Amino acid sequence: MNAFQIEGDITKKQSTIIGIVGFILLMTLWQVVTTYGNISSSILPSPLAVIASLGPLYENGLVGNALFSLKLNLSGYLEAVVISIPIGFAMGLVPGIRALVSKYFQALRFLPLPAITGVFVALFGLGVGLKVHFLSFGILLYLIPVVVQRIDEIETLHKQTITTLGASKWQKVRHLYFPYAMSKISDDIRVLVAISWTYIVIVELLNMEGGLGGMIFVSAKQSQTPPIFALVLIIVMFGYLQDLAFKYLDKKIFPFKYDGQVKRSISKYLKK
Repeated sequence: MNAFQIEGDITKKQSTIIGIVGFILLMTLWQVVTTYGNISSSILPSPLAVIASLGPLYENGLVGNALFSLKLNLSGYLEAVVISIPIGFAMGLVPGIRALVSKYFQALRFLPLPAITGVFVALFGLGVGLKVHFLSFGILLYLIPVVVQRIDEIETLHKQTITTLGASKWQKVRHLYFPYAMSKISDDIRVLVAISWTYIVIVELLNMEGGLGGMIFVSAKQSQTPPIFALVLIIVMFGYLQDLAFKYLDKKIFPFKYDGQVKRSISKYLKK
């Protein structure tokens, strides 16, 4: 077994086993540190205390609040994707549009979103729509420039191939730019979706209507550290499961990413 050697090989089974061992070691280290270390439980609770806090959290509506946060997250990034894709493609394919607005989107990435929550309240009120639009805005600021970048990264060889096959400009958009850029953008969407989870606590504090972020805030006000850790771990779990779902869908929607048959795929698309 050379899994821990430079440029070593590792099987899927070995990777799974090592991952499980790593998790057990992490939990053991956490328990040892909190048991024998000079760390207050109000700062770092033990894993057993975190697990024990799930019971009271369940009684206080954990499932309903988790579903509320999941709904906000899904709605936010779906709205961001629907808005970002056409804007990004317009900027990536039409030089005039890119020159007109690209610099503004590049600059807006540095905007401190928590500082402008008041603007969103003024525009959308204090309902669920406010939260969805806030999360969507946080994602699309990063996603739109990425869409443009992915279009720019399409290889010249692919462009020359489809041109040789006699494709018109719209055929290039439909059969080359869109499928191949989207196959890369799908990975970016999977990564950027994490942004909405990082903002979930902020947005749920605006006119608190529930959610995991709201529960974290209440636990913090009551100085209950174990529930805070439990809720954070639940958010991490949701994010990880979403990531797995995205990977599965990506393989189903863009199979040519995994079979290496680029030229044949272009020919197949053009003949449709």
